[in-house]
Amino acid sequence: HVMDHESFEDEEVAKLINEKYIPIKVDREERPDIDEVYMTVTQALTGSGGWPMTVMLTPDKDPFFAGTYFPKESMVGRPGIKMILNQLHDAWTNKRDEVNETSAAISEQLGSILGGSPGGEIAPEIFDTAFEQFSGRYDSKHGGFSNAPKFPVPPNLMFLLRYHERTGNEKALEMVEKTLTEMRLGGVYDQVGFGIHRYSTTPEWLVPHFEKMLYDQALGTIANIETYQLTGKEKYADTSREILSYVLRDMTDKDGGFYSAEDADSEGEEGKFYVWTIKEIKEVLGEEDGQFFADAFQFTEEGNFLEEATQVRTGANIPHLKEALSAADKERIEPLRVKLFEHRKSRIHPQKDDKILTDWNGLMISAFAKAAQALQDDEYATAAKRAADFVLDKLTNEDGRLLKRYRNGEAGLTAHLEDYVFMIRGLLDLYETKFEIQYLQKALELQAVADEFFWDEENGGYFMTADDAEKLIVRTKKLYGGAIPGGNAMAVENLTRLYRMTAKPEFAKRTDDLIQAFSAEVEQQPMVYPMVLCGLDFYFGPSNEIVISGTKGSDDVKKMLTALQEPFLPRQVILFRSEEESEALAKIAAYTETQAAIQGKATAYVCRSFACKLPTNDVGKMMESVRE
Repeated sequence: HVMDHESFEDEEVAKLINEKYIPIKVDREERPDIDEVYMTVTQALTGSGGWPMTVMLTPDKDPFFAGTYFPKESMVGRPGIKMILNQLHDAWTNKRDEVNETSAAISEQLGSILGGSPGGEIAPEIFDTAFEQFSGRYDSKHGGFSNAPKFPVPPNLMFLLRYHERTGNEKALEMVEKTLTEMRLGGVYDQVGFGIHRYSTTPEWLVPHFEKMLYDQALGTIANIETYQLTGKEKYADTSREILSYVLRDMTDKDGGFYSAEDADSEGEEGKFYVWTIKEIKEVLGEEDGQFFADAFQFTEEGNFLEEATQVRTGANIPHLKEALSAADKERIEPLRVKLFEHRKSRIHPQKDDKILTDWNGLMISAFAKAAQALQDDEYATAAKRAADFVLDKLTNEDGRLLKRYRNGEAGLTAHLEDYVFMIRGLLDLYETKFEIQYLQKALELQAVADEFFWDEENGGYFMTADDAEKLIVRTKKLYGGAIPGGNAMAVENLTRLYRMTAKPEFAKRTDDLIQAFSAEVEQQPMVYPMVLCGLDFYFGPSNEIVISGTKGSDDVKKMLTALQEPFLPRQVILFRSEEESEALAKIAAYTETQAAIQGKATAYVCRSFACKLPTNDVGKMMESVRE
């Protein structure tokens, strides 16, 4: 935003760019492949990365200069964009051979950086190494795993939950609970309208970058839901419900797809929409209730939020809590919060990015499906189903391949690996919620497309782009994902689940090859790949394959499914077999062919690594077998 205002919207700079360059602005959400390639260049050339990212290319797309933010005019230690534009134009005009030589060399080196890191087999001891690394980075005072800026990164918490479940380690669970609690109390959480802001600029989760991203809502919901499943503590279920209510209210298209983001700025100022003075609070709520709310949410007369341009406190406050509210205070505050929320609607809203991205929708489908299972809430199951149907209808072409984005009735762009992997995850979670077989079939179809167009036959692993997509200077193959998991990282668990569901050995082989394609990278710094660790937790097992056979919708079937869906059981797959769909299911999972209901009652077949216990009609016996 700063560089936009300072340079790209400036007549003098714009004239210089247009005379001497061809400017191309990339939407990194629509084209993460371009972003990945040139961000790697920027990091290699400067030692760090970030956005805005400014890269100069030859007409062959080879980079010869890269950096992040540049002011309009030069200042001490930082060259200005005007000077850079003039000097590089001079070099291009008078020393073109040198520039071409440099850029070609940079592009050539990129291939080795972005091609994966094959190694040997990974052992389960990697979980202990990762836990030690998380422990070393853990902020015991405020939660989280960095100082500032502090990003939520829910996959970190998802791994630690699995580590606790696997080992009984109490510290792992403590780190999760502390982090989720501090985030929910802090300014990084929208206390008035719900939802998670992008990240905190302070160690104590107080001052956020106010943008709201769909993927943060999805992953944050999943981390809270899983913590609720493990601990039974209602506060995590409540947070999940709040986030999902925000998504349904503000981020859902009338046809069911989910929008991408809400901006941080309104009226040209970051955070203006979200902050309050004590005077404003009292005007809306009255003197007594206003003071009560201000005290509860840590307001001060001088404010806790700096005005962006002047860095001066202007009395504006970001609502946040020091500790969880008592039941009585919560009851009193809720109608006050609603009043403030209604009043906030009259403010000028931040801009909404209403494009619908396939990959982020896949994550949100997972979140709604998991919430529907854990909370036994049909509204969430319906939301997941509507979004999945939206993607399968509007963002799938006639060849059964996904498209990247949809907006205003128009879908387009070639889908990337994450679009396939995240949608497969969403469809598997939706199948295990609704048990409508078409979603499992579709997940398998999308996996077949990913295998055909993205798999690296030579070295294993998935490329980020399809083999018939636009050719960039290098075809990226990556594991690391940052705030959003990488496609290869999430594919480890997808493939493991598909193997457990279908018993088809090709999925097991592909999982082995995928892990080996990146194993050196993972072993070097496992905590950087929490989604891989979650996949490896399932991969190493022990895991359960469970088939419930009976009449769909019957009470005895519902009881069995609820018993399996409500607790935290991260290493299981569930298939539902009805007589009507038994043939279709057997085509997917041949081992289910004979697993019929006994005596017309709901029957559970619990298997571990395809070795099955005796079938049972009893929910208690089923759960004993699951937990053995």
